Amino acid sequence: MKIAVEGCMHGDLDNVYKTLQYIQDTQNTKIDLLLCCGDFQAVRNERDMESLNVPPRFREMKSFWKYYSGQEVAPIPTIFIGGNHEASNYLWELYYGGWAAPNIYFLGFAGVVKFGNVRIGGLSGIYNARHYHLGHYERPPYNECTIRSVYHVREYDVHKLMQIKEPIDIFLSHDWPLGITDYGNWKQLVRHKQFFEKEIQEKTLGSKPAAQLLEKLKPPYWFSAHLHCKFSALVQHGDGGQVTKFLALDKCLPGRKFLQIVEIESEPGPYEIQYDEEWLAITRKFNSIFPTTNRNSNYGNAQLDMQDCHQWVRKRLQAEGAKPIEFVQTAPPYDPSNSCLNSSSSGYFRNPQTQSFLQLLELPYLLDNSLESREQIHSPVSSIQRGLIDDTSEDIPIDDVDELDELAEVNEQSKNQ
Repeated sequence: MKIAVEGCMHGDLDNVYKTLQYIQDTQNTKIDLLLCCGDFQAVRNERDMESLNVPPRFREMKSFWKYYSGQEVAPIPTIFIGGNHEASNYLWELYYGGWAAPNIYFLGFAGVVKFGNVRIGGLSGIYNARHYHLGHYERPPYNECTIRSVYHVREYDVHKLMQIKEPIDIFLSHDWPLGITDYGNWKQLVRHKQFFEKEIQEKTLGSKPAAQLLEKLKPPYWFSAHLHCKFSALVQHGDGGQVTKFLALDKCLPGRKFLQIVEIESEPGPYEIQYDEEWLAITRKFNSIFPTTNRNSNYGNAQLDMQDCHQWVRKRLQAEGAKPIEFVQTAPPYDPSNSCLNSSSSGYFRNPQTQSFLQLLELPYLLDNSLESREQIHSPVSSIQRGLIDDTSEDIPIDDVDELDELAEVNEQSKNQ
């Protein structure tokens, strides 16, 4: 199976697919799957833009809306995770995963699917210590605080991934696992990204939960993005144990290393995306403690018996099938000839795909607003008083890595002039 891996998409689907088509034509090959490591920016319309946390100069419709509307169709099956520049209102509709557009599948805030016999897992968002132990309390429409915290990784989702026992072939995270630079040529990295050196030396560059998952899951391949550069590493797990090939890639720009083709062993095709039995069992078992408040939660003792749940899910899939239902539009797509926002639309919908998924597992729908969530949305001051957010800065300065990249490039250009 030939898999294309792409770093940060930033809504530039047209150029990525054109690049892949060029590779297929010039190399006389067929690419079976595209994996995107976050900042996908699945912006359907102008209202979704309000849920996108980017500097004003980056607020563009880009090209995802064409694929959402059906004007274009992804030529290659695509699986993506979320990063820190996303239309968070839309991804929240698909918290458990689902088709964001025809042939384009969102893996969920955390998730595992099968493509053929290849198991692909992923964790959306970036790590921020202030919000890690809280529940998913943010709901659209977001305020100036929750538009940032909504994409911060939560312990609940990581804890679910830590329950995986069967081998994972590929894992995706947006930010890098903490300490991954120890396993690659970090000195070469800081020659191009000087502002990473302090964090590398202080061992603060990367995500602690991602590092824990890397140690637990030990996948043969781990792909990331976020820092807008290419970096590879080889992680040896124990003496003579399993090896993880780590690769981070850049954002889609001319002359940047944003794409890599990887060939892995698999069954012969054709391939399709299907639910993963073990992940469904974990989701069903842990949904009873799904956190929806801004309180700290502790999942250290949440070790639930999985055996009966596995058997239940297996029978359910045998009866209902393992394919997700087809893509469903839940919001009007962008219309270039009429750019007015539909003020009657709240921007939040119960996605039929999510409802179908929960019905498959006989689970209640928990993604709607709670009383506490509404209080959070309309009272940013109360959020600050409770210590949930820092109203002046993010814990992780690389949240604004686009600006850092631009500054570094401008400085470099000035030196050469």
